[in-house]
Amino acid sequence: GESGTGKEVAARTLHAWSPRAEGPFVAVSCAAVPETLIESELFGHEKGAFTGAVATRRGRFEQAEGGTLFLDEVGELKPELQVKLLRVLEDRRFERLGGTRTLSADVRWIAATHRDLGAMRAAGTFREDLYHRLAVFPVRLPPLRERRQDILPLTGVLLARIAAGLGRPRLELDEGARRRIAGAAWPGNVRELANALER
Repeated sequence: GESGTGKEVAARTLHAWSPRAEGPFVAVSCAAVPETLIESELFGHEKGAFTGAVATRRGRFEQAEGGTLFLDEVGELKPELQVKLLRVLEDRRFERLGGTRTLSADVRWIAATHRDLGAMRAAGTFREDLYHRLAVFPVRLPPLRERRQDILPLTGVLLARIAAGLGRPRLELDEGARRRIAGAAWPGNVRELANALER
């Protein structure tokens, strides 16, 4: 789905409705973590594994044990990390950086991207085997312009959240504002709508 369509909200909802709901929901933005740190972020590391590793650190795979791991913007992963991720997905086993002990990963995986992984696969920038491992049950989140019937109901939910955050009992839009909101393009999708309402 495009940026702002609610991919993480959908992932959290799937987690909440699943038998793993009592377990942790751990989200990792593959685009937000620097390339030099993403491996340590996912796998964790042992003390002394690299300069600055002054203590053992559990990675996101371990933190999500028994729950759900949400890999946001998985299309941003470099090829060498894609290989390591594929191994964890297939074997459900991994080692921390600098470690020798094999750990298990009892985790539900949800991956999201705004990129066309099929095109990336064809171009050779995303591993074909990882693509097929992740695309077991693909879900496309349509942009707001393709689901205009959702705009005003979403507006009501978002206004209620904004009102609660401001300590106001209720916020409402007049008819003119409702018409403008319903007719706008919203290229930033739900995120843009929420920001516009808050502004």
